[in-house]
Amino acid sequence: MNTFVIILTAVLAFAITAILGIWFVPFLHKVKYGQPINDIGPTWHKNKQGTPTMGGILFIIGILVAVTVGYIVYNFQSENILVHTYEMNVIRLFSGLVMALAFGFMGFIDDYIKVVRKRNLGLTALQKIILQTLISGAYLATLYVKGDTSTIIVLPFFGQLNLGVLYYPVMMLFIIFMVNAVNLTDGIDGLAASVTFVVSACFMLIAGMLAFNEMNILATAVAGAMIGYLVWNFHPAKVFMGDTGSMFLGGLVVAMGYGVGLPAFLIPIGIVYICEAGSVVLQVASFKLTGKRIFKMSPIHHHFEMSGFSEVRIVALFSLVAAVGCILSVLAVQRL
Repeated sequence: MNTFVIILTAVLAFAITAILGIWFVPFLHKVKYGQPINDIGPTWHKNKQGTPTMGGILFIIGILVAVTVGYIVYNFQSENILVHTYEMNVIRLFSGLVMALAFGFMGFIDDYIKVVRKRNLGLTALQKIILQTLISGAYLATLYVKGDTSTIIVLPFFGQLNLGVLYYPVMMLFIIFMVNAVNLTDGIDGLAASVTFVVSACFMLIAGMLAFNEMNILATAVAGAMIGYLVWNFHPAKVFMGDTGSMFLGGLVVAMGYGVGLPAFLIPIGIVYICEAGSVVLQVASFKLTGKRIFKMSPIHHHFEMSGFSEVRIVALFSLVAAVGCILSVLAVQRL
């Protein structure tokens, strides 16, 4: 992969995301698109009431511009490309972006209902499930129609598994789970962006190792945009990404996993996301079955808050855990 393309993509994603905030954050204040803090959420977050939300639009624009420019420059410089492989890589890149945008638009609707319509819970659970099923189904159908018909998944350190006819329902549920898991991770200042930076940096390495150059461009753009966004979102946050941003990021995380042909590797790479979602599932199940809670509060980052951890410390710890999962994944890729 051309070093110039990587540097250009990273710098563009960072600069556009960071610089846009100079105008966009005050604009959100002006139109009073402030974050409503859910009454059932942490009481110590009440001081964040009114912090602008929908800040995910910053990195959505940054990523889209950086990927487009990076791809165009790469395309002009590329030679001797295997046509079939190249076409499939491009399909995975742009279908992944479209999927992420669709999830982001769903998140935007949810944010709009919360902020403008003053309905703190946004879309109903049923509405979310229906939309997420349609989006993930359309993504898988696009890959299938374009020739990505394999039902074999590669498991880290455990070889391959052919799911056969179960592949598509299993993968659809997995996509929905992962997107919601990323969404749940966005609960404290800088957490989702920091963890996603680590995850995207991991996919940069994997894409480079496996020569998935188009996906390397996407992962680079995501990594650069996350650093640019942390300029505004690191504690104390000046803006929140909202469901607009977190759902978009969830789609991108899935797209990167599929883009390098290793969706099952999202399990170790996205271990933080999975723990966040898993803590919610365990908490609800335990309370309904026994009347007792496993955690002081879920998702699990709130448990750490109630245990005395600062937001900055939680972000550092969770990013470190994500890095460990990423290192194991890179080692697994080396054994393929």
